[in-house]
Amino acid sequence: MTASATDAARKPVILAVDDDPQVLRAVRRDLRSAYADDYRVLSASSAVEALSVLDALDERSQDPALFLVDQRMPDMTGVDFLLEAVSRYPDAKRVLLTAFAETEAAITAINRVRLDYYLMKPWDPPAERLFPVLDDLLSDWAAAYRPIYRGIRVVGHPVSAGTHSVRDFLTRNGAPFRFLNAETDPEALLLLAEHPQAGLPLVVFPEGAPLSAPGTAELADRLGLATTASRPHYETVIVGAGPAGLAASVYAASEGLSTLLLDADSPGGQAGTSSLIENYLGFPAGLSGGDLARRAVSQATRFGAELLHPVDVVGLRRADPARILTLADGSEISAETVLVATGVSYNRLEVPGAERFEGAGLYYGAATTESSSCISHHVHIIGGANSAGQAAIHFSRYAARVTVLVRGDSLEAGMSRYLVDEIRRAPNIEVRLTTRVLALDGGDRLEYITLLDDAAGRRTVEPVNFVFTFIGGRPRTDWLHGVVDCDDRGFVLTGPDLMSSGEPPVSWPPGRVPFLLETSVPGVFAAGDVRAHSIKRVASGVGEGAMAVALIHRYRSHG
Repeated sequence: MTASATDAARKPVILAVDDDPQVLRAVRRDLRSAYADDYRVLSASSAVEALSVLDALDERSQDPALFLVDQRMPDMTGVDFLLEAVSRYPDAKRVLLTAFAETEAAITAINRVRLDYYLMKPWDPPAERLFPVLDDLLSDWAAAYRPIYRGIRVVGHPVSAGTHSVRDFLTRNGAPFRFLNAETDPEALLLLAEHPQAGLPLVVFPEGAPLSAPGTAELADRLGLATTASRPHYETVIVGAGPAGLAASVYAASEGLSTLLLDADSPGGQAGTSSLIENYLGFPAGLSGGDLARRAVSQATRFGAELLHPVDVVGLRRADPARILTLADGSEISAETVLVATGVSYNRLEVPGAERFEGAGLYYGAATTESSSCISHHVHIIGGANSAGQAAIHFSRYAARVTVLVRGDSLEAGMSRYLVDEIRRAPNIEVRLTTRVLALDGGDRLEYITLLDDAAGRRTVEPVNFVFTFIGGRPRTDWLHGVVDCDDRGFVLTGPDLMSSGEPPVSWPPGRVPFLLETSVPGVFAAGDVRAHSIKRVASGVGEGAMAVALIHRYRSHG
């Protein structure tokens, strides 16, 4: 089914029923001329055929908005059809088409089927005698319409580490869902009564058994995410699906390399959690990190790249001429070349209470899945770089107050000017400089934060609802230990950084020096935030990913 056909199938339905072919054609023509943009217009030449249409709508979970039915039909009168139809779809509007002699039947139908209107034939001109009536009825229907949600439902506590993990995973993988508060939502209480042994969060799918407190592997399986490679060997394997890895996968696949992209979580990396990236070239209105990731994945897969996630890579070894990647499940993948683009993860907040309240009031990164939970609350943002500024602006649209806690004495020192200006214009954002967190406290969830203003020497304990922290990153390179050279902070050394003595690494083959983004292992490259001395920007990550593919071609040509 094409995208346009899918969109049409999702529209609410107007169903016209008349046994006179000429009248039915006229009805269908007039309805489509006025309502085709917002409604799917269907027609049936008998009541029996119309009931079959209702069966099909029920199977496809589609909702009729209005029935326009002729009264005099040989197999079943219009009133009798409406009696059956409204028993299935009680909220649909009902209009009866009648001849002058049938007005008594129409008036009776007002009581029998709660008829909304009856129209005398002919209704010409429709702009005066048909459309105003239907406009009012459809407007009333649309105002009251509450479609039955038939997608994924997540039942859990609003502030819970397990619930947050599930909601965040579904959101980052583009799986629509509805969250139901396990404490107050009537639908949640019904679902929990149906599954009394279930743990929270409970994830209910349109089909199949629900999942009780699932991990990401279980969710990935139910969502149909690929986690197993289709072949044992690839020309290039990219580890990490952030901006650098996604860009590399697009260029590698488009240039004909068999390409595998692996990610331990969800495509987008740290940038994928950004609520709005406003300084990325070509998007003057900005775009979210999630949108950028989805577009890049679509582009890479269109060129033939294969994406597996969530898949953990736990080891790398040389088996010349191949490089062998070991996955967490014990399986191995062979590659001619490897690109390390695993990025960084936010540093943990090393204060009392931080570990206890992670996911229960304390969050690392933007965690935009919590936006609705923050409505009318007080949000604290820890950090003074761009990611913290983007988060502050995003949450200011939901929270009553946003407080940005910065250890330094200037916001401009670590944040782009456009973000600084936006923060200062926002009436509900407060910036507190020279301030750091000493402790977090509370009961089942985070309730208090202890702060120290270094400049004033003042310590305070304040109520807190939500804390989002952005305090620098640590590279995801534990799996490279002892194989690829890194600096003292764990960032991967590449190119000139490997030649501090003027000579390539001892293990390097004679005759050439490492390419610009090549690591201490020939044929293994690094790009993006994981690389030592990289520029921590989305655009530079994309650029390095593209550059890495050009260098991979040079390596394959010259060894």
